Amino acid sequence: MGKRVLFISDHGDPLAKLGGEQAGGQNNYVKQLALALDDIGIKVDVITHWSNPEAPMKENFGQKCRVIRIAAGHKGYMPKNKMYRILPAFYQEIKNKIDLKSYDIVHSHYWLSGLLGLYVKEEYNLPLVHTSHSLGIAKIEANVKAEKRRLRAEKMILQGADRVIATTQTEKELIFKFAGNDVNVEVSSIGVDPVFQPYIKRKQTAAPTFAFAGRLEKTKGIYTLLEAFKRLHKTSKRMPKLIIAGGDEEAVDLNKKLPLKSDLREMVKGMEGKIEFIGPQTQEDLAELFNKATSVIVPSYYESFGMVAAEAQACGTPVIASDVGGLKNVVSDGETGLLTEPKDPIELSMAIHELANHSLLVKRLGSQASKRAKKYFNWKEIAQQLNKTYEVLKHVSSSHAHVGD
Repeated sequence: MGKRVLFISDHGDPLAKLGGEQAGGQNNYVKQLALALDDIGIKVDVITHWSNPEAPMKENFGQKCRVIRIAAGHKGYMPKNKMYRILPAFYQEIKNKIDLKSYDIVHSHYWLSGLLGLYVKEEYNLPLVHTSHSLGIAKIEANVKAEKRRLRAEKMILQGADRVIATTQTEKELIFKFAGNDVNVEVSSIGVDPVFQPYIKRKQTAAPTFAFAGRLEKTKGIYTLLEAFKRLHKTSKRMPKLIIAGGDEEAVDLNKKLPLKSDLREMVKGMEGKIEFIGPQTQEDLAELFNKATSVIVPSYYESFGMVAAEAQACGTPVIASDVGGLKNVVSDGETGLLTEPKDPIELSMAIHELANHSLLVKRLGSQASKRAKKYFNWKEIAQQLNKTYEVLKHVSSSHAHVGD
């Protein structure tokens, strides 16, 4: 009989359109991992908040995967920083709507989900696996404020979970530093959707073209990126093009391909036509964009992993990324891309200029990027690894249950 696994992804609906405020790397990770586990016979249900009122309460995907949406008294979008207060209602509704005893493993995603996972573990004696996706302590190390409540909760989750999944070695070391060496951590990379692969004939544009994909937030480095391009606009005779994917549809004027936010609009002034905001994109559209790009830029202040960097490399495209967090492990500096100091538009502009003017370097980095992606960012192998982890925890849980009898 195949295992049944319950994913808890409170704010990350795996079937939400990517690129919005709460629809990014976590949503994609949850969806792709569920599908990869589905392929090897594991049935996965994903519990998430009912953020889109027009979506059904239950929705199938893959062969046997399901999304189960929980309103918790508020059907409709709710910022994740306000979800803490609805967790008791969230948990009660989970218990009312599904049979928690029917699952073998609970796998929580992000700290809010981790708290729900601890409730399930304690009440139903189910093994808990936890993936953080981002850590409050990482935000602090990047000089970004993190709330004390989150830090306390994360420490409790990391110490209480039966197994913690770190997506990079850097994240594992940070977890030990933050929560102690007794945390049971294993490193399991993130894979990429098979749609991200090099095209047989790469459709690179005539002029150097760079791409960014992500939320239009300060911590994603969008302001650093625009400042770097402003410098290039002033100093470069051959101004490269920048295509920015992501942001909510309401945040972008898709006709003019410009941001609606006034400070972003001001930064783009004078570079209209050279910088295009194209809004949220499908995975297929992003794969095409990455294949056309000279390089994909990931200028984040911090990243536990850096999904976009992995996807770009899978397309055979070199990456310019901040030398922080998991990006240091995902991008091999000088081999598959270039790492730069975060929040440094001068160094970033120099890296962009280097790739814009050295096509042979771009080709070499891209070739090595594709090979690295095939080796490390493979969902099939990641699913097999996690299946072994689930199996061990299920066996240990069963043994303890029999002892209790």
